[in-house]
Amino acid sequence: MLKAVIFDMDGVIIDSEPMHNKAYNDMFNQIGIQVSSELYQSFTGQSTINICKRLCSHFNLEHTPETLVAIKRKYYKQFFESNSSLSLIDGALDLIKDYHQNGLKLVLASSAAMTSINQIFNRFDLHQYFIAKFSGGDLKQSKPHPEIFLKAIQATGFSNKECIVIEDSTNGIKAAKAAQVFCIGYDSFHSKNQNYNNADMVITDFKDITFKKIHNILN
Repeated sequence: MLKAVIFDMDGVIIDSEPMHNKAYNDMFNQIGIQVSSELYQSFTGQSTINICKRLCSHFNLEHTPETLVAIKRKYYKQFFESNSSLSLIDGALDLIKDYHQNGLKLVLASSAAMTSINQIFNRFDLHQYFIAKFSGGDLKQSKPHPEIFLKAIQATGFSNKECIVIEDSTNGIKAAKAAQVFCIGYDSFHSKNQNYNNADMVITDFKDITFKKIHNILN
């Protein structure tokens, strides 16, 4: 029986990719590197610190990964605070409320930094719906490693068989399946060039997984 839902954030709850894209590219420009679209797309679902470690290794940079993280977060903060039109992805809040009202435990498991998570949660008053939040930046391993989902499952107090994950990235789906949890791949225009073949179910509209519908599907 379904008892808990684990949400990714970027690309599932909010389309923050334009902000991250601008912040990363501003950082790339500041330190003087050119990152191919293929390399950039491979970062999707990974934590900022691990992305910056890869950049330092790939480009043999003298900068430390921590320095790159600080630069990227500076640009992200500037863009976030000046973006008054920022909104949640269509249907995300309705789905969160639907699950919460039907007694499901909700946990966030995002590769975003906890500062970024809290910025979003504060801005859209999401704290009331979630029992726990996990940031990949605080963990040893990054998606596609299952660490973040294993911790999220543990936080629910239920087994992996009683949880589902909603993810939009290749790395996130791989991580969920490595944690042996049912994974719904959310394929939207916000998520570009991601592979959903390993997801147990793929959707393009959150109305397809309302509490009533997902309960019937899983049972």
